[in-house]
Amino acid sequence: MCNPEEAALLRLEEVFSATLAHVNSLVLQPLLPAAPDPSDPWGRECLRLLQQLHKSSQQLWEVTEESLHSLQERLRYPDSTGLESLLLLRGADRVLQAHIEYIESYTSCMVVQAFQKAAKRRSEYWRGQRKALRQLLSGVSSEGSVGASLGQALHQPLAHHVQQYVLLLLSLGDTIGEHHPTRELVVNAVTLFGNLQSFMKQELDQAVATQALWHTLRGRLRGHNVHTFDLKLVWVDPGQDGCTFHLLTPEEEFSFCAKDSQGQAVWQWKVTWAVHQALHGKKDFPVLGAGLEPSQPPDCRCAEYTFQAEGRLCQATYEGEWCRGRPHGKGTLKWPDGRNHVGNFCQGLEHGFGIRLLPQASEDKFDCYKCHWREGSMCGYGICEYSTDEVYKGYFQEGLRHGFGVLESGPQAPQPFRYTGHWERGQRSGYGIEEDGDRGERYIGMWQAGQRHGPGVMVTQAGVCYQGTFQADKTVGPGILLSEDDSLYEGTFTRDLTLMGKGKVTFPNGFTLEGSFGSGAGRGLHTQGVLDTAALPPDPSSTCKRQLGVGAFPVESRWQGVYSPFRDFVCAGCPRDLQEALLGFDVQSSRELRRSQDYLSCERTHPEDSVGSMEDILEELLQHREPKALQLYLRKALSNSLHPLGKLLRTLMLTFQATYAGVGANKHLQELAQEEVKQHAQELWAAYRGLLRVALERKGQALEEDEDTETRDLQVHGLVLPLMLPSFYSELFTLYLLLHEREDSFYSQGIANLSLFPDTQLLEFLDVQKHLWPLKDLTLTSNQRYSLVRDKCFLSATECLQKIMTTVDPREKLEVLERTYGEIEGTVSRVLGREYKLPMDDLLPLLIYVVSRARIQHLGAEIHLIRDMMDPNHTGGLYDFLLTALESCYEHIQKEDMRLHRLPGHWHSRELW
Repeated sequence: MCNPEEAALLRLEEVFSATLAHVNSLVLQPLLPAAPDPSDPWGRECLRLLQQLHKSSQQLWEVTEESLHSLQERLRYPDSTGLESLLLLRGADRVLQAHIEYIESYTSCMVVQAFQKAAKRRSEYWRGQRKALRQLLSGVSSEGSVGASLGQALHQPLAHHVQQYVLLLLSLGDTIGEHHPTRELVVNAVTLFGNLQSFMKQELDQAVATQALWHTLRGRLRGHNVHTFDLKLVWVDPGQDGCTFHLLTPEEEFSFCAKDSQGQAVWQWKVTWAVHQALHGKKDFPVLGAGLEPSQPPDCRCAEYTFQAEGRLCQATYEGEWCRGRPHGKGTLKWPDGRNHVGNFCQGLEHGFGIRLLPQASEDKFDCYKCHWREGSMCGYGICEYSTDEVYKGYFQEGLRHGFGVLESGPQAPQPFRYTGHWERGQRSGYGIEEDGDRGERYIGMWQAGQRHGPGVMVTQAGVCYQGTFQADKTVGPGILLSEDDSLYEGTFTRDLTLMGKGKVTFPNGFTLEGSFGSGAGRGLHTQGVLDTAALPPDPSSTCKRQLGVGAFPVESRWQGVYSPFRDFVCAGCPRDLQEALLGFDVQSSRELRRSQDYLSCERTHPEDSVGSMEDILEELLQHREPKALQLYLRKALSNSLHPLGKLLRTLMLTFQATYAGVGANKHLQELAQEEVKQHAQELWAAYRGLLRVALERKGQALEEDEDTETRDLQVHGLVLPLMLPSFYSELFTLYLLLHEREDSFYSQGIANLSLFPDTQLLEFLDVQKHLWPLKDLTLTSNQRYSLVRDKCFLSATECLQKIMTTVDPREKLEVLERTYGEIEGTVSRVLGREYKLPMDDLLPLLIYVVSRARIQHLGAEIHLIRDMMDPNHTGGLYDFLLTALESCYEHIQKEDMRLHRLPGHWHSRELW
């Protein structure tokens, strides 16, 4: 059975639904067509708010219709439909929200005087509607303004409706009794709509007060723009004098000064509550002075905002984290022209890792910058993929390439190139390597303002080398040119290295040509000078083995752009937030440009993924300071590309390959390369010492005094160089092969000649005393004779020496040589039946025998690499002696007359030195 109150609610909803429809057609619909002047921002804002009000009115009407339908069903089927089926009870929150949204839209229109402005635009129309408005409203004077009448028409029916809601629901609660199943639903609805009445009054009061505030400020505001801020992006900052508070927004900061502290407290309370409610996504109903104090809204929030003010962010939309009116944290910035930035922000500026996408004129072509940023500009390490297919990997400063970096053209570029070296304010400057794939040339040298400038070396694919001075990309002054056949020219050149002007040519056979050189169209090279055929053959060291670049580019300053970021990182105390910016990051990136949305992520491999945090790295370092443990630690660190030392090593490998691989594999660059490897070993040891110092300082300890040169050399050559040399060995050993190719060919021929001898004949040929021959080691068959046996004598020593090719470590090679010496001496002692120390006269022919039977390829390259990379502390010791003995063997085997003539019958020990 239904209550009278339910029938009254039905009539109330019918009347209110009809009234909303009438107000919509009479008032709201005519307000909307009055489109504002495009140049009137205030008018555009009024129209936007009126459209929002129209939308809210429509939603309120739909909810009222649904409530009406539930009441009709209840009255039609009272026995089967319970009281709880009424939308006003089971969906009170939803009905309430529709009323709140309408009230908020209405009061927003009040504040900006949207009704008055719309009425003024169509004043003739609204004067004709006065009678209809007076019929709709009760108790409204006919002498009021049209704008005020419109406002009343949109508010008065709602206020009356909510008031009747409360009265009828209270009556319904009294009727059903305290123990009715729906009693709790009714009480909840009464509370909600009672609070709604208070909320409506408070919102109207605030709207009137705000409208009055803007009226008083209108004469003081500059400009004519109207800007509405989402309350989620408003921060309240209390003032210091008790009468002032500040509002922080993404683009403006407002200061409000009240007449007294009470007025300030009221305004600050209301704004703080409004922000608090906006952040929580729903309205509650606080009443000022009721003891409810809003909790302080958080400084950090997430929201979306489109910037309006002129400047670099104009019309850009930021979505992400904010702090006190500024983008702060992770976010996305998008401009209307297609630019995008995804990454970290700090106080409104790009700061930390970020990805910037810049669209180009071509369809689906973008420049993509995956970089570290500082205060709005690229700063630190980055990878940039351009729409031209060029890729830059290196460092930036203030948005420009600065420091070390590699710029490489796309694989399909008509003129392929790669530059590896230093940059200054966006231009190539300092030491750098450029490879011109189209011309088959590599330039190694100094740059200034994007041009070759200063000392430089040019190497061509044809094997031609030039060293001289460049100025503004052109050769100036004298230089030297080395051709593939070891001809040497000293003089002046044209830009394309054609001989021009005064000069001197030294041919491989020693002939010289000195005079003036030139060229003309169709005439080829012509000269006027003196040809000297009486000159002695040149010293091979002055032509064939002449080294370029040494002294022109001091090794300690060549790659400062690689070392400096590491030093800066260590000097800063190895902060975690600078690790990627200073040391670079590992990223899987494709050379093929993808669509824009694919670029807005960067699969970086973080150091923590495999080596732990920086704190873990430093802690592990402290636990491995003993020699053997330190060697294991450095081996692991250098092999891991995510460890700071491993990152540094990989960058140095990149520079080495860019210089000496491919076109750069030229024998005249060998000394330049070997001194570079030694310098890298010193820098890696210094890097380790820097990390150790930071690790100790974090424990409140200090690193011991600076190392002396002897101690440092011991660690560099004995510890670091063997660990890092494999990373450079391929390119480095190739240079040694090329440099000693001539001697090694003579050596190979000598080995071939000696291999024709059976063992006993070779021992006799080398004048090895017969009582030292290990004939006891030979096992003969019935058909064999001693004179026919090959490769059996001193077999253990021969097999030991062959292991010299199985390692790249100079110290291990020397240890192989030492064990070989031990095997020779051991074999002789066994033959004699007693311990025997070989005198120098006996050692050398035996060692020549072992070397000839070991048949080591490129022994000259091996010997010179060992000599160059050997620990200086071994000079004058056993290793030095054994290496000198091996060098003597190598030189003797090279002699072409070994096949025809016996070696001298007596060996003097002084020949070893």
